[in-house]
Amino acid sequence: MLFSYRNCSLFTRFSILHFTHMTKSTYRGAVKALLAENEKAIRELQQVLVTVSDQQLAAIVDHDTPNPDCRSIQTIMTHVVAAGFSYCVYIRNHRGGDDQRPQRRTFATAAEYIAALEDVNVYTHETFNNIYDHELEFFNESEKILTRWKQHYDYEQLMEHAIVHILRHRRQIEGFL
Repeated sequence: MLFSYRNCSLFTRFSILHFTHMTKSTYRGAVKALLAENEKAIRELQQVLVTVSDQQLAAIVDHDTPNPDCRSIQTIMTHVVAAGFSYCVYIRNHRGGDDQRPQRRTFATAAEYIAALEDVNVYTHETFNNIYDHELEFFNESEKILTRWKQHYDYEQLMEHAIVHILRHRRQIEGFL
């Protein structure tokens, strides 16, 4: 029988997450650093989510924001998970793939978001399986990825953006607790 991460209790999942590091020894240099920092940011967010009750998750915490992605911890996490996949889809498609962004999913529990973040982490590592340090930077603007928010990024810049995105929303959630 295969091990299924999603069938574990929240405590077991968190223990596995806390002590498991996916950054393969075959990664080197900048790719290894980007993946390690991304994973660290995900782990820190997962640690915060372990403390979030179902009621806290769904509660509207910002009644004044015009941004529907920032009204509750639940909407923030739906946004963070979707964005995590989107960054990788940009990179995969830039490399000739035809990946589609997964449909945004709203979950009822923090445990489900913790598992979804783990899925993002795995997808990110798979995205970088065949990307090497010399492929991270593009100096010609026309070779960079044009995002839907009209910014141009190379792979390194997009991953740095992805990491800070997780950090910013972790701090936001901490402020709501």
